[in-house]
Amino acid sequence: MNNSKLTGIVLPIIGIVVLITLFSSMYIVTEGKQAIITQLGKPVGEPINKAGLYYKVPFFQKVIFVDKRILTWDGLPNQVTAKDKKFINVDTTARWRIVDTLKFIQTVQNEQGAKSKLDSILDGATRDVISSQNLVEAVRNSNSILEKIEEKKQEIKRKREAGEPIVEEEVSGEIAQIDVGREKLSQMILEKAKDDLSNLGIELIDVQLRRISYEQSVERKVYERMISERQRIAEKIRSIGKGEKAKIEGRINKELKQIESEAYKQAEIIKGSAEAKAAAIYAKSLNRNRKFYDFIRSMEAYKNSLSGDTKLILSSDAEFFKYLR
Repeated sequence: MNNSKLTGIVLPIIGIVVLITLFSSMYIVTEGKQAIITQLGKPVGEPINKAGLYYKVPFFQKVIFVDKRILTWDGLPNQVTAKDKKFINVDTTARWRIVDTLKFIQTVQNEQGAKSKLDSILDGATRDVISSQNLVEAVRNSNSILEKIEEKKQEIKRKREAGEPIVEEEVSGEIAQIDVGREKLSQMILEKAKDDLSNLGIELIDVQLRRISYEQSVERKVYERMISERQRIAEKIRSIGKGEKAKIEGRINKELKQIESEAYKQAEIIKGSAEAKAAAIYAKSLNRNRKFYDFIRSMEAYKNSLSGDTKLILSSDAEFFKYLR
């Protein structure tokens, strides 16, 4: 084989090797990512946080990319016993980011390992904080409801003094006052877990109590009690409604009787006046002719005494029949 042929074979091979070596030595860090170089499994150099094109020793060094954006952690609902012995399920969420890439790689290696650590640390912190407080502290964030209840009590007092119907059960029961509140509990969980996570190269930004619910068996009893309470209030409202209905019907009947009585009185007055006028006219007309008066009175007597089956035995010259002859 001559030198020209050998050169034609070797040069392309060298070119390919050079290209492979060149490409294997280059890497790109994109926006939102940070990188660290490892050699034989050990980190070397400082983390690279800026986007751009970088170089490494080919074949011997490896690039590990991690996210530098804010990430979200969603915990699984855990059953916790509050200080007042109430069993609840707590669902927590948090935001975090990687701030020390080298420490992060050395401790948890990747995001999957970080999630495992977040699960154990945040769940433990949540359990410790919630169990040290009464349930109401995790449910409410202020005492504004107490102000509304006080306003409602004043309204009930006003209605009672005015004699208006009220449903006192609507504000029955005592509402506990909170000293900490939901937001402060979240901050307490954040402070409790923050130091442990900083040792892993993780910055915990915030923690939120996403959902708090009763344990299933307790929740069912709570719903039953709420339904019973609502039914009792509904029955109270119906009772008040029936009382108001009876008052309205009584008032209507009273007014109706007053109207009927006044109408009867007016009718009797009109009737009496008409009968008096009729009697006066009747008497006046009869007094003008005595024979006509006798005739009318006899006709009325015939009408009242003689019916279809009446039988009378009288002489033919009886005075009673003088107008029939």
